[in-house]
Amino acid sequence: MKINVSETVIQFQKKLSDLDTFVVEFTSVLNRLEIPYVLVSGYVAYLFGRSRISEDVDCIVEKLDSTTFMKVWKEVSLNFDCLNTTEADEAYDEYLGSGSSIRFAKKNMFIPNVEFKFPKVELDRWTLQERKTVVVDGHRLYISPLELKISFKLYLGTEKDIEDAKFLYKVFQGNLDLALLKEFNKKLKTEELFQRYVA
Repeated sequence: MKINVSETVIQFQKKLSDLDTFVVEFTSVLNRLEIPYVLVSGYVAYLFGRSRISEDVDCIVEKLDSTTFMKVWKEVSLNFDCLNTTEADEAYDEYLGSGSSIRFAKKNMFIPNVEFKFPKVELDRWTLQERKTVVVDGHRLYISPLELKISFKLYLGTEKDIEDAKFLYKVFQGNLDLALLKEFNKKLKTEELFQRYVA
């Protein structure tokens, strides 16, 4: 699989899996409504070809006012169900408004699902601001910067997360901002893990 990386976009072709199709369908609603979002989970490594089981997709969405959220809810609900509640007001006030996430799955299904959440910390807001564009088979997605993704996966520290970090570094080694990667490794205290498992 050939991946073309430029300053503004990562572009490639692949045979879309069921999970890819699910993600494309969900994010196409956000794209159409011009809602800023960023995919931050293990799905990012999966997207670029890592063989791993992934049943949920983490999606940070710019904090929306209630009116805008209701528009998103209405459009998403045409093909997806919220697994937490059937009421839009409750989803916004009781879940998102209290710092919790909500999950959406295709109608009458539980997996895969997307975890929909607002930014909680400054790093979430930075990730949204600095998100990277991916175009896969003509479909536009937004992912977190890979330098942060690699460091954060090491920070999480599970075997699966470390393998994700190694995979992403290997795929994008020639296109990474190494100074930024070093900065995140320092900030997240993952320098030793990076040297041990990735470099």
